[in-house]
Formats: sequence, C-alpha cells, structure tokens
Amino acid sequence: MSLHPITATPDRLPWIPGSQALGDLSLFQKEETVHFKILSDRRSEGGGMAQIVRFSPPPGMLIKIVANARSEEHIYILSGGHCDKSGRQRLFPGDYLLHPEGLAHGAFLAIETTVFQVYSGEPDELLDFQIIAANG
Repeated sequence: MSLHPITATPDRLPWIPGSQALGDLSLFQKEETVHFKILSDRRSEGGGMAQIVRFSPPPGMLIKIVANARSEEHIYILSGGHCDKSGRQRLFPGDYLLHPEGLAHGAFLAIETTVFQVYSGEPDELLDFQIIAANG
C-alpha cells in the first residue's frame, strides 16, 4: 500500500453537525451542541482519523460524555477546556490528554470548547452523552 500525504485547511472545511454522528443526543432544544471537521480518515486503510471538535454547552448546562477508547485517543485542547461537575474549569487550552485503548473515560464541558482529536484506529464507543444542569 502506498501512503500519500493529506493536507487540510480547517478554515475552509465546513462544520458538520454532531447530530449526523450522534443523532438527537447532541441536540438541546433543537440546537446543535457539537460540531466537527474531519481532517483525515484512514480507517479504511487500517489507520486512524483526525478531527476538530467544538462543544457548545447551553448557558447553565454541562455536556457530560462517557466513552470507551477503541484505539489510542489523543486530545489537544485548542480553546475552552474540561471542567468538574460544578462547572469549575480543570483543563485549559494547551492541555493534552491521551486515552489508551480500552480506557473508560469521561468529560464535563461547561464552556465552548474546541479540541484537536486523533484516533490511532476507530473512534471511541460512546457510552453516555447528556446535557445536564450545572451544579455550581
């Protein structure tokens, strides 16, 4: 198999509504709370994928995500960040996370957050996605 480079200009790529992948789970009062841009997808060639994901929790609400890593997942926070259940920010722009294959993990998001996400193979298995009231 011959490998070839992939070049993407994210500013020229459209945001894809999260409901296309997650269904109605990502909607809150009929508004999208997740958008993504696929930068590369080599899963059909035995590789992984890279994307930019933007989470937009409604005011006073948190996005709660629980997932199981089906391959290594690398996350680099571009803006915003993860928080605890009360909405207090605990991860910030520039922070990096690695979820090894098989790891059950989760995140809370209280502010608009954009991440660069790379999977070495298949993306996470989504176990839970909710939009809940912030406890703070």
